[in-house]
Amino acid sequence: MAFGRRRQAEEPEKGPEVTDEPVEAAEDAAEEAPAKAQPAEGGPWDSEDSFPELQRLDFGSILVPVAQGLGFQVNFEATQVDEEGNPLDGRPVAVLVQYEESAMQLQAFAAPKRSGIWDDVRRETAKDIQEEAQGQTQEGDGPFGPELLAMVPQPLTEEVLAEMPEDFRQQIPAEFIEQGWAPQIIRFLGVDGPRWFLQAVVQGAAIENEEQWQVLEDVLRGVVVVRGDAPMPPRDLLELRIPKEFSEGGDEDEEEAVETFDPFERGPEITEVR
Repeated sequence: MAFGRRRQAEEPEKGPEVTDEPVEAAEDAAEEAPAKAQPAEGGPWDSEDSFPELQRLDFGSILVPVAQGLGFQVNFEATQVDEEGNPLDGRPVAVLVQYEESAMQLQAFAAPKRSGIWDDVRRETAKDIQEEAQGQTQEGDGPFGPELLAMVPQPLTEEVLAEMPEDFRQQIPAEFIEQGWAPQIIRFLGVDGPRWFLQAVVQGAAIENEEQWQVLEDVLRGVVVVRGDAPMPPRDLLELRIPKEFSEGGDEDEEEAVETFDPFERGPEITEVR
């Protein structure tokens, strides 16, 4: 789940200026001011840090560790559509890390030098969930600092149920199917770094399964964020790209191959590290 810049009508009287101040001026004005928060001890890391050497996939603005059993998927958003609204072209906007029955979405954004943005983003995310999704939220503390736990009603239409695997569908309580929705638990984590903000959104078994969560936590701690020197408005998404392994893997051993994919024709494919 991503976030956009706050609408002008919702701007507070005080706080980070995210739309009115020119980018260059905002960068220069905060040249000597330290960031309000730093990444949790042990990572995630800034590309200028001295970080541990691990095998990582290079997604441009984020380098993500690979490990046995992990799957990786790139989420796209359409940038061009045809007359019927079908996507013609798109850009990568998020990296999805999958492990067994769990998933963690990663996105990195530009942030001011003088302060972090996770406090504001967390409040806005909670408000959106409560008002737009009719969900419930609760704040807590986790291994990376403050985080947000949300319960969002997930529609269970006939179409949705038909697309579910049979064994999964059989595990859904009859009362949920009767009422037409089931509670979906989502965990939002954020890390304020030097001029960047990294957001992780966790779903699936890792919400309660400590073993699966530990695998995803280790991935998050090993992420390296590449902010770059170009001035950017706070909250702009840092550019993602497809790792070279996704196109070169076809020449490797079939069991370890990473396939090239077209997100609009075939849907994003997952490469699993074995």
